Amino acid sequence: MSTSPFVIALNKIDYPPAVASIFNAIILCAVLSVGNSSVYGASRTLCALAENGQAPKILAYIDRKGRPLFSVALSIVVACIAYINVADVGPKVLNWLVALSGLSSFFTWGSICACHIMFRLAWKAQGHTLDELSFVSPFGIIGSCFGLGLNILCLIAQFYTALSPLCGAPSVAGFFQSYLAAPVVLVFYIIWKIWKKPPFMRPSTIDLVTGLRQLNTVELIATEEAERLSWPKWKRILSRIC
Repeated sequence: MSTSPFVIALNKIDYPPAVASIFNAIILCAVLSVGNSSVYGASRTLCALAENGQAPKILAYIDRKGRPLFSVALSIVVACIAYINVADVGPKVLNWLVALSGLSSFFTWGSICACHIMFRLAWKAQGHTLDELSFVSPFGIIGSCFGLGLNILCLIAQFYTALSPLCGAPSVAGFFQSYLAAPVVLVFYIIWKIWKKPPFMRPSTIDLVTGLRQLNTVELIATEEAERLSWPKWKRILSRIC
């Protein structure tokens, strides 16, 4: 860790050596925390996919303590790919791995916005009102449409910069390193549609019942509203915005 930029900076300003060691310990704790949360998120995602028939069924196994053991094990094994950075070809391989996930945030948040739009349309089409929901997005469908539009614009802008980079000459390798995730997502989507043949859902046919928790929503909302009215004005305004 002596080559860490933080340690180099601390050494240059003549801090005691112990300070650099403490900083290294903090960085290691942060890295372990990120690794722990990544394994947790990846394993639960794999388990949920397996339960929905979108991944091998073995990954849906959960032991008596509620741990998806096979999903956790697979997540840890795949994470070991990071050690390839020790090899001479490591940086090149990691560049392509990053290319696979480079656009994931746009697809993830775009999908979330699209799902919220379809949910609200289905909720209305099937005769429900917003009063039945325990939580309502502050900006509603308009906010999700705006978010979806921004994600699409980002994908378009990324395509343009991948096709015609601002620095350097365009190349096939450079294009795919910047935009590889898009064709991968598209290919997997087409394979899924061909393999499972799921129907295209309309708002009137979307299932809003499966997994629904039975709550006394009216009473819950009334309790929350009564508590909200006791807040100071600035806090009520802030809660509406955030």
